[in-house]
Amino acid sequence: MAYDKILYSLDQGVAHVSLNEPATRNAVSRTLGEELIDALRRASVEARAVLITGEGKGFCSGANLAETTLDPNDPARDPGMSLDAYMHPMVMALRMLDMPVVTAVQGAAAGIGASLALAGDIIVCAESAYFVQAFRHIGLVGDGGATWLLTRAVGRVRAMELLLLGEKLSAAQAHEWGLVTRVVPDEELGSAALNVARELAAGPRSLGMIKRTAWAANDSSLEAAMAAERAAQREASRSEDFIEGVTAFLGKRPPHFKGR
Repeated sequence: MAYDKILYSLDQGVAHVSLNEPATRNAVSRTLGEELIDALRRASVEARAVLITGEGKGFCSGANLAETTLDPNDPARDPGMSLDAYMHPMVMALRMLDMPVVTAVQGAAAGIGASLALAGDIIVCAESAYFVQAFRHIGLVGDGGATWLLTRAVGRVRAMELLLLGEKLSAAQAHEWGLVTRVVPDEELGSAALNVARELAAGPRSLGMIKRTAWAANDSSLEAAMAAERAAQREASRSEDFIEGVTAFLGKRPPHFKGR
């Protein structure tokens, strides 16, 4: 697929995917959504980590409402069609990707844009970044997995505050609440996020398994989480990177992982 609304490049094992619709602060259209899904599929075979960024002044301003074809006079209108077609699949593609995902957030991460940012495994924010659950301002409800992501990250009470009031949450407050991984000066966002992504890309095959089991544990019993860990540990121990890790440890040298 040729890309028009995203940029895609490879760097030291990192697939750098950037939302590229700066005129709308990277609002999600059908084209952008479908291209992002395709890029993540491509990254799954070409890379060992993924970095998601946004071009211009904002990460993602939410859904592109100018593109909507909903007829307000149609009693059977259903905005869920776009959710099924590409918005929810975008978030699930990030969640199911078998490698770490870093999201780098500058400016606004609103609506579906907040869900995209928060679906990352490592979330790096510029000091000027902010999150907003904008749905209540247009009479809709949280989507893109917002209710699931928020309640599990910050708890029901704080999630309710964000969803019901629709107020901006600064990067500093998001970090204090445990919603994001780290906050850096605006001018350092690109390099800081890329350095994290490169470190992950240089890591062992087991990083994808760590991601898988941690996400699964977020919504399972202790027993189920330990069973998933048991299965993943067996898989990890049969990788080339495990052999390299043990050999390097015994040899008192840094490991050189190959993602296999």
